[in-house]
Amino acid sequence: MVDLRQKAALIVEILDECYPMEEECYLRYGEPYELLFATILSAQCTDERVNMVTEVLFKKYPTLTAFAQARQDELEEDVRPTGFYHSKARNIILSARQLLLDGGEVPSDIERLTALPGVGRKTANVVRGHIFRIPSIVVDTHVKRVSKKLGLTAWDDPQKVERDLMEVLPQEHWIRYNLQIIAHGRKVCRARGPNCAACCFAALCVGIKR
Repeated sequence: MVDLRQKAALIVEILDECYPMEEECYLRYGEPYELLFATILSAQCTDERVNMVTEVLFKKYPTLTAFAQARQDELEEDVRPTGFYHSKARNIILSARQLLLDGGEVPSDIERLTALPGVGRKTANVVRGHIFRIPSIVVDTHVKRVSKKLGLTAWDDPQKVERDLMEVLPQEHWIRYNLQIIAHGRKVCRARGPNCAACCFAALCVGIKR
């Protein structure tokens, strides 16, 4: 039987060799609430497109109060390129208002974060990891898909994937694992047309037909 912790340790070692990256978020932001809103916008949208939208958005709405006072129809047009703009605009405005009611600070507590409109565990863990440096597993489509191919989880449910990864990965590597796997999923292990011949995990992947 495969020892998943030993396998995870090997995967982490390979990731550090292939993707020796800093723990920097792909989304651009200045204030903590900007990362929160950018992550809300990133649902079903590429980080590149979100960064293009927020470059203008954060100048137009330079404060949390500005977002709280925004007209929803106008904000919808501002975030339209990210898709699902009705719900995203509404959730950003409502979250801004709730944050102001709570003192204007983004909380680090996952229960308080996920109580905000439009904020699930993925968004909460992005904020916890990059703002507060709290070790967190962010299960996006790349992390779920590639982790499953590597045999670290058998689930599709993000919360179950998160639980499995937390059990086998060293905690000090959680944030970096998120970024490295996303990079690998974009460059090599693509959902459509994975480049298995160039994959540094070819010997470990359970998704390759041999």
